[in-house]
Amino acid sequence: MNVTLLLILATVGVCVLYLLTIAGRAYRRVSGPMVVTCPETHQPVAVTVDAPHAAFTATVDAPELRLSQCSRWPERQECGQECLRQIEMAPEDCMVRTILTRWYEGKSCALCGTPIEPIHSWDRKPGLLSADGTAMECTAVSAERLQATLETCKAVCWNCEVAEEFRRRNPELVVDKPTFHLHHGRNGTAA
Repeated sequence: MNVTLLLILATVGVCVLYLLTIAGRAYRRVSGPMVVTCPETHQPVAVTVDAPHAAFTATVDAPELRLSQCSRWPERQECGQECLRQIEMAPEDCMVRTILTRWYEGKSCALCGTPIEPIHSWDRKPGLLSADGTAMECTAVSAERLQATLETCKAVCWNCEVAEEFRRRNPELVVDKPTFHLHHGRNGTAA
């Protein structure tokens, strides 16, 4: 191979890598469930942005956002999608995972008192404890009801959420041990 061909291939490779980086950033920025306020109803709605389209258009110009899903569809599918302005202004603030991550910051488990660890991935998701004492996964809440639910729930660590879910599904397999306190004699041994 001659040097000119190698330079052309290297230049093409760098350009492709650059475009893939731009597309990847645009995709990550808008992928996943989001919550926005519907301009028509002024209520929270769950939306999903067409992330592949945003990634593709980002390679040519600014990413073009359009919805691929909305909790008000199919009835209102022909709306003007004015809610996209909220995502354009602050995509991170609209993401369900960001809303949940911020809500859990600094909280401790309502059942065992363990501090909720920072959420880096969603493989061991903390849970929620509803006002009636029911534990549930944080992802069990629909995105459009997320804010209202978080206002009435308490944080639960992953361990307690799993244990409470098991208890709810299999009450016949759970035996609660009574708690008791040992009384210590004078020499420190249990009496």
